[in-house]
Amino acid sequence: MKTSGRGPRKGGKGAGKAKAAAPAASAFDMKAPLPKRIEQAAFASGGFLHKEKMDGARYEEELRRLQIELQKAMSWVRETGARVAVVFEGRDAAGKGGAIKRLTEHLNPRYARIVALTKPTETEAGQWYFQRYVAHMPTRGEMAIFDRSWYNRAGVEPVFGFCTPEQTEQFLREAPEFERMLTRDGVRIIKFFLTVGREMQMKRLSERWGDPLARWKISPIDSQAVDKWDAYSQAFDRMLATTDSSAAPWTVLRANDKKRTRLEVIRHILTVLPYAPHEEKKIGKADPLVTISAAEYVAKGGEE
Repeated sequence: MKTSGRGPRKGGKGAGKAKAAAPAASAFDMKAPLPKRIEQAAFASGGFLHKEKMDGARYEEELRRLQIELQKAMSWVRETGARVAVVFEGRDAAGKGGAIKRLTEHLNPRYARIVALTKPTETEAGQWYFQRYVAHMPTRGEMAIFDRSWYNRAGVEPVFGFCTPEQTEQFLREAPEFERMLTRDGVRIIKFFLTVGREMQMKRLSERWGDPLARWKISPIDSQAVDKWDAYSQAFDRMLATTDSSAAPWTVLRANDKKRTRLEVIRHILTVLPYAPHEEKKIGKADPLVTISAAEYVAKGGEE
């Protein structure tokens, strides 16, 4: 199966010099029936340690409790004028969209804004790489949720040749300082990296293709994500190791179970925001089989 490449996202010094990689034949065909062995191996793939999916009734009960707490947290954001930027990165089909939906579904969209940028315009392509993201940073009393972010330059762009190696090197040097500048100015940055096992990614991509209402989520290069698994792993490991900082630390979520992932996203946000009353019993503790710091994750071997 052949797929077409996604257009390059340009910006920064040397922009326009990189050539997009030619589309390659894919060994994974999401349109074909998923082999039973892949289906059976999906949940435990990538070393996921939970044995079963989370019970639906328990999930709904816990989700409601956390979403109520989230209302309190957003009231604190509004009242104090806090500026919160939440960044979601990770594997294709890792569940970023579903997590963002549960995070925002009961929040006022005037103050909890989703940022999902498309290919840069010609004007944006000629600017400093981070410039167009600055324009979408939260103002006082607002939370901005980035469904993918400036970290495209550390993941999909180098993997598919949409930027030069020099541009990636420059990005990895500049990203921590860019985030330190934001935090010094008062922006609270919460960064999530969602990871799934290879078989789980295959399963979810296959399911998306089979669902006419979800097929829009598939980009032209998603099927190649499986074939470029190792290249992505190397890029993500380097990204996590290089851009994890005290100012803007990464939180890694093992996302084979969507329900647990969604709960851990909200729980972590509630844990790090100093709103009051901060009721720890209602928030609960992080699931250590799902939530892990980037430093520990990389030390344990990182991506497959």
